[in-house]
Amino acid sequence: MTVTVEPAQVVSYELDEPAVLRAPGGLPTTAGGGPVLALLRRHGHPLGLAKAVGGAPLMGELARAAGALPEPGPAVAAADGLPVSVILCTRDRTALLPGCLDALLRTTHRPLELLLVDNAPGTDATERLVRERYAGSITYLREPLPGLARARNTGLAAARGEVCAFTDDDALVEPGWVGALAATFRAEPAVGCVTGLVLPAELETEAQVLFERDFGFGRGFAPRRWSLREPPADPLFPFAGSRYGTGANMAFRTSVLRGIGGFDPATGTGTPTGGGEDLLAFLQVLTAGHTLAYQPDALLWHRHRRTGAALDTQLHGFGVGYGAYLTAAVLDRPRLLLALLRRLPAGLRQAGRGDGAASLDRIDLRGVLQGPAAYAASRRLQRKLERRGERP
Repeated sequence: MTVTVEPAQVVSYELDEPAVLRAPGGLPTTAGGGPVLALLRRHGHPLGLAKAVGGAPLMGELARAAGALPEPGPAVAAADGLPVSVILCTRDRTALLPGCLDALLRTTHRPLELLLVDNAPGTDATERLVRERYAGSITYLREPLPGLARARNTGLAAARGEVCAFTDDDALVEPGWVGALAATFRAEPAVGCVTGLVLPAELETEAQVLFERDFGFGRGFAPRRWSLREPPADPLFPFAGSRYGTGANMAFRTSVLRGIGGFDPATGTGTPTGGGEDLLAFLQVLTAGHTLAYQPDALLWHRHRRTGAALDTQLHGFGVGYGAYLTAAVLDRPRLLLALLRRLPAGLRQAGRGDGAASLDRIDLRGVLQGPAAYAASRRLQRKLERRGERP
């Protein structure tokens, strides 16, 4: 079911709870009288999206829309007992954290370790929040050098779980998010990385609507698998980048992520590259011989940027990060250069048609061209930081 993205209240509707609407993150809510965009679910599985108008007939309308959708596939067996570490990285966005952390504490999977990494903070506000409100529930870590990849590596080094799951401070996870990730790893030993479904938590501003309509993180409601053993009919595979998912909703077998060296500190938000650390990790998992899985049951909601200026900055960063990711991949494995050059013409033709999620027409191509120079500058900066042992 394809819906037009317009300003609307975002809710979740589960057929097993026909009298209940839930807000992103899982808490019960009510609908106003305006437009509603509802995620339709059956037995916890996301089926699709439906538009409706709030008011007395809403529940019946949503139930009819869900009834028209196909039944979900067989459920993946629960994986309670598989230790999972959730790593959340943040930097000076303390106001966003309570909603994000409260949602994480509602997750149902056990055993679960929650690690918050404070990346080169300008104040002690985040540390105080964790100490005063979440003591005993969330472990606070501080990474003094800036960069999302460094912060994620700090969490990875401290993690005790067999699986490491990553999300962002502008995300709201569903209670079953961790369980769906863990179940996929337990069911499929070849899987080294799992990504999940990301839907908008808000569609209130023009910038949020534009992002979700043209650049959103959603990758559909059907599970997918990628591996070098069974390459898909994708002209950019294995360089397809964010078609696999996003760093806001990803998990790795801890041994696999440590085996590829973690995240490249010259990539990611907080460095000159502005991103790309997740895309590089996806590629490295594939080239190391593992399977990459997309599991829509691993659902979370993302609070998109609210202003046009913030959105422009984000999209430019996507472009620079994509160019930096390709540069880093080729420098890490020079033999990939020939494969990349063979795939780019067909990939660019596909981009011109607008086929596929996160194709090259969906990011700032000027930023992509700046990516190689940004990556080189970031590597120089990282060497300088490591010699000095302090932030610039």
